[in-house]
Amino acid sequence: MKAGSVALAAVITPFTIIKSKPRLSEEIIGHGDFRYRVHERWGVLDSGKHPVNNCHEMVQTRSGRLFMLTDEQKNNILIYDPSGKLLGNWTLGLTGAHGLTLHNEGGEEFLYITDIASGRVIKTTLAGKIVMELKNPRNEGIYDRESKYIPTETAIGPTGDLYVADGYGSQYILRYDAKGNFISKFGGDSFLQEAKFKQAHGVAIDYRDKANPTLICTARMKNAFKRFTLAGEYLETYYLPGAYLSRPVMDDENIYSGVCFGMLPGDYNPKLNRGFVTILDKNNRVVSNPGGNAPVYKDGKLEILFQDQPVFKHCHDVCVDKDKNLYVCQWNAGGVYPYKLERV
Repeated sequence: MKAGSVALAAVITPFTIIKSKPRLSEEIIGHGDFRYRVHERWGVLDSGKHPVNNCHEMVQTRSGRLFMLTDEQKNNILIYDPSGKLLGNWTLGLTGAHGLTLHNEGGEEFLYITDIASGRVIKTTLAGKIVMELKNPRNEGIYDRESKYIPTETAIGPTGDLYVADGYGSQYILRYDAKGNFISKFGGDSFLQEAKFKQAHGVAIDYRDKANPTLICTARMKNAFKRFTLAGEYLETYYLPGAYLSRPVMDDENIYSGVCFGMLPGDYNPKLNRGFVTILDKNNRVVSNPGGNAPVYKDGKLEILFQDQPVFKHCHDVCVDKDKNLYVCQWNAGGVYPYKLERV
């Protein structure tokens, strides 16, 4: 989440706790086949040696290592094993490290990192060596010089094309080839137009239809995911009322996302400290909301979603490991390390 967002601050009101915080080791959260035990102390480190500010995103490599991105410039990357043991760390000195994408290219894995403080999109090895960096679109004639550019996320398509979500800037998804040459952009800023965004926070490739991969993009302030072709043609919207979504995370037939802000009954502005996790099935219907209320559909429409248990503050990302456990990264949560949700 972008610190100091004037637009967001204008609509957030103080959070009032409705329920006491559960004893997490004894509580099971979630619904249906997606239920979890929360390990709040998973991965907790010595904050004097390995501090975190906002734990923004996490991915798991083929070897099973978990790479977690933070905007604490002393250690932008913390590397864990699934037990929570620290395996290593490195930094690029970024103060706005926000988006983290893992991609396998010919058998070698690379990380794509976005930095909202500097507007940088960087490709690195797993050891932190920079191998490519995109040029700022304001300097390349892609944007006007006056346009905002604050990239939040990346996704890499089946041909190697790179998609960049300008989620805190001008609300476009920008498409580049594998060498960083600009191809096209789509979207833009609008509350009313279906093919445009308000806070295009995330982007991911949906391979569930292997013959026809598409893009899933976040429109956070519209409480929605939007589907596009790989060429940027709008297809459809999945509306999740009450859920101010982070990036879509694809795993098998499901979409996972952290909900950064929620609402209160009768007050439909985003609230601080009302986060939870949401999970969609292969039909793009919500099937579980760990930390939130059970999903209910009436006449085919999803009822509004709320935080039901104050387990989380602001869920910024979800990582799904090989055993289908979840790791939840939080923004603006007092410097907490990721929580592990053990599937039961």
